[in-house]
Amino acid sequence: MSTTGGIGKERGYTGLIVLLLIAIGFAALDFFLLNQKNGEDRQASALTTQIQVLSQQTAKYALEAADGNVDSFKELESTRNAIDSAVQRLAKGDLKGGMQAYGDNNATPAGRSVTALVSAWGQLDNDIRKILSNKAVVLDSAQRADKLSKEMPLLNSSMDQVTNILQQRNGSAEQMLGSSRQMLLADRMVRRVQEVLQGGDSAQAAADGLARDAQLYGTVLKGLTDGNPEAGVKAMGDANARKILTDMQGNWEALADPIARLVSAAAPIADVKNAGNQASLDSQNVLLRANELSDQIGKLPFRRLFPNVWWGVLGAAGAVAFALLLVVTLVRDQRRRFQDSTELNQRNQEAIMRLLDEMGSLAEGDLTVKTTVSEDITGAIADSVNYAIDELRTLVTTINETSEQVSSSAQETQTTARHLADAAQSQAARISTATSAINQIASLMDNVSKDSAESADVAERSVQIASRGAEVVRETISGMDSIRDQIQETSKRIKRLGESSQEIGSIVELINDIAEQTNILALNAAIQAASAGEAGRGFAVVADEVQRLAERSASATKRIETLVQTIQSDTNEAVNSMEQTTAEVVAGARLAEDAGSALGDIERVSHDLSALIQNISTAARQQSAAATDISQSMNAIQEITSQTSQGASQTADSIGYLAQLASDLRRSVAHFKLPG
Repeated sequence: MSTTGGIGKERGYTGLIVLLLIAIGFAALDFFLLNQKNGEDRQASALTTQIQVLSQQTAKYALEAADGNVDSFKELESTRNAIDSAVQRLAKGDLKGGMQAYGDNNATPAGRSVTALVSAWGQLDNDIRKILSNKAVVLDSAQRADKLSKEMPLLNSSMDQVTNILQQRNGSAEQMLGSSRQMLLADRMVRRVQEVLQGGDSAQAAADGLARDAQLYGTVLKGLTDGNPEAGVKAMGDANARKILTDMQGNWEALADPIARLVSAAAPIADVKNAGNQASLDSQNVLLRANELSDQIGKLPFRRLFPNVWWGVLGAAGAVAFALLLVVTLVRDQRRRFQDSTELNQRNQEAIMRLLDEMGSLAEGDLTVKTTVSEDITGAIADSVNYAIDELRTLVTTINETSEQVSSSAQETQTTARHLADAAQSQAARISTATSAINQIASLMDNVSKDSAESADVAERSVQIASRGAEVVRETISGMDSIRDQIQETSKRIKRLGESSQEIGSIVELINDIAEQTNILALNAAIQAASAGEAGRGFAVVADEVQRLAERSASATKRIETLVQTIQSDTNEAVNSMEQTTAEVVAGARLAEDAGSALGDIERVSHDLSALIQNISTAARQQSAAATDISQSMNAIQEITSQTSQGASQTADSIGYLAQLASDLRRSVAHFKLPG
């Protein structure tokens, strides 16, 4: 019966040891696999960080490429390929790099985050592809616009020379108006080319206006050279002016193809501009999705079914529990055996006393001795003593082996528990550092949100100021146009006054001739009267009077001639002054139109800036709220980690006490001497 009980107890011990080894093996396997998974998660987190950085660079390169920057096209394509590779590795895995696929299971939060990231990247990728597919159109348009911007001022300079020649040669008003309008058209075409390159809703209207202005400019230029009655333009008669116009005609024909290509490229350029602006918005979406995926990957060690941090902790706790149960079972069994042995010794004390001589060594703990079994009355006792010695020998051997096993297992378990406690403390310290960093980020994001709101107000005020400035410039242009018309009308009247003064000069010359002839006739009459004697005395008086009147007429005619010359000189000076004033008014109107265009550009840019700042402010507030939630979650994790660290430390202390008990048990049977 005792043998059966011993076998049952040995089976119980073996079962507990097997369970202990299974728990330790399960915990070790979980932490080993968890370490491998953490390596994959670190690769995935690095990819999400790379995507976040590259997505912001993509927005910058997309806007610069849409403006015609050649290097930005190369950077945009390189950045696009890098993001696409990272997204594909996250979604489908990387066998060479030893990383699993994170997008193969939409039932998990990480899988859904990968799907959202792939969708956001698809939108941004479409914007980038649209920009890259129109690379040739954008770069060609930028080059042609640059050529047009350089050539049009040269045409204006030549047209200004033609205008000066018209002023010097008293050209017709229609020709003066045509040449002045040519310079205004040239300036307006340059502005409309820039509006086409800027894209937006007004790009197509600017392209249509550019086509009309180019057609009108060519018609008027040809009319000034060859004449065009239908357009109301007379051909230039001056040889120098015609030579200048012929050279301009050749230069203008060279610009016809760039202008036509710019007009046809208005729609693609507008699409590229819209794609660049949309890419700036979609990059923010990619940034948010990548940030969400990074958060989900960081939570995988606690959410994954296996391996899982909690499974490892549970396995370690199970090992500790099985070890404690094994030690308690062994201690109770040994206590029961010790009590049985004591009772047996008490019952056989009298018989043993007779066998003290033979059992002296046994009393000193020598279990190698055997009593002599005889047929005496002590024979049965001796036989029983021999049996008891055998059992005691087995018991001491078992105690020694079990104590050594318990001590070794307790030390290993204590080491594991100490490592767990150290790891938990290190994790708590890192979580504390991360929490502080997240709190700082949240504070910075609040400041960014406030600054963005203030910037939005400033941008809105800039829009209002630019609008008022544009209205004032338009009123100024209207006033200058009115002044120019009045000056031209005044110039015409002064010219007619000069022509009238010339007619007065002709009349004065005629009067002067008449006075000289009258004076000659009076002199002849006086001579005839003198020759007639008394009969011609009365006629002589009349002749003298006529001569005096003729002299007075001649004197008055000279004064009139002097006044007419003065009037003609003043009239010419007034005409020249009016023509200079007209040119200055035209130049002022052109500058005012340039100022109006610049203010319009400022108004549009201010609108766009205000919208972008509003978006930034909204995103900053969202990120600030998310950072606050993360900080609260990190505080909760830190508290749980601290509790885990304390529990692991307490477990290590308990296992250490268990190892001490096993050592004491081994020392308690160390004085027994065993055979062999």
